[in-house]
Amino acid sequence: MNKLSIEKRARIISCLIEGCSLRATVRMTGFSRKGVARVMTDAGEACAKYHDKIMRDLKCKTVQVDEVWSFTYCKQANIPEEHRDMEGIGDTWTWIAIDADTKLVPSYFVGDRSLTSAQIFIHDLKSRIANRIQLTSDGYRPYKTAVEDAFGGDVDYAMLIKLFGKQQNFEARYSPPACIGVRRRKITGKPDRKLISTSFVERQNMTLRMQNRRFTRLTNGFSKKIENHKHSLALHFMHYNFCRIHQTLRVTPAMEAGVSKHVWSIEELAALPVPTYEKPKKIKIRG
Repeated sequence: MNKLSIEKRARIISCLIEGCSLRATVRMTGFSRKGVARVMTDAGEACAKYHDKIMRDLKCKTVQVDEVWSFTYCKQANIPEEHRDMEGIGDTWTWIAIDADTKLVPSYFVGDRSLTSAQIFIHDLKSRIANRIQLTSDGYRPYKTAVEDAFGGDVDYAMLIKLFGKQQNFEARYSPPACIGVRRRKITGKPDRKLISTSFVERQNMTLRMQNRRFTRLTNGFSKKIENHKHSLALHFMHYNFCRIHQTLRVTPAMEAGVSKHVWSIEELAALPVPTYEKPKKIKIRG
C-alpha cells in the first residue's frame, strides 16, 4: 500500500481540523475518501497517544470542567431496535477540562453522561495534575461523587449552578431559557469565590462546535462511527493545545503551560508516529 508523504498528510489534516467533512476534504485535496479516512484514523491514534504521554505532572491551578453533547450514528430517540444495546450509538458526550490560566485542555473523555463516565473523566484529570487545584463544574450531580472519589479532600471544589427563567420561544429548541442568575456552592476545601466560573470551558465548547464538523447541529455531518468521532476529537485537541496560537496568550496553550517550547506546525503533527498493536496469536486446536 502506498504511504502518503508528510506534506500530503498535513494537507489532509489541515482540512479536517478546520471543520471540513471527509467528502469536502476529498474534493479539496484530490485524495480518495478511503485515504482521507485512513489519515484521520492514523493521526487520531497518534495524537491520542502523544496527548496521554505528555500531559503529565501539570502545574494547573484553576480548572473548569463541563460536558458537550453530540450524537453518533443517529439520535437517541431514533436508535433502531436491533441496535438498542450497542455501545457508541446515540447520545455521545465529550467531557472537557480546561486550565483557566493557560487555556490548556489537559484531559477529555468521550462517553455517555453517566456517573461511570464522570468518574473515568475526573480520575483521568486527577492523574495528570501535580498539585492541589481549584475545580469548578456546573450543578450536574455526578460531578460531586466523581470529584470526591478521585480527589478526596485534596481539592478546592465548587459548583456554579445556573438559574434559568421560563422558555418563551418554543421554536428555539437548541437554545436554553434566559439565565436569570447563578449560585456558587462550595463543596470541598476553600475555593476562591472570585474563581468559581465555567466561562472558559463553555467558550471551549463553542470553539469545538465551530472547529469540528461532527458537532455542527442540524446537518448530516455527525459521526457515523464512535471510533471516527474519537479520532476527530484527538486531532482537534492536539491542534488546539500545540498548533493554534491563543489570541489572548499570543502563544499556544501548551507553551503557556510549559508543555511545549514552540508552536507546532501541521507537518509536525502529521509526523507523529502511529501506535502499533501486536496482533493476537492464533491458537491451533488439534483433534
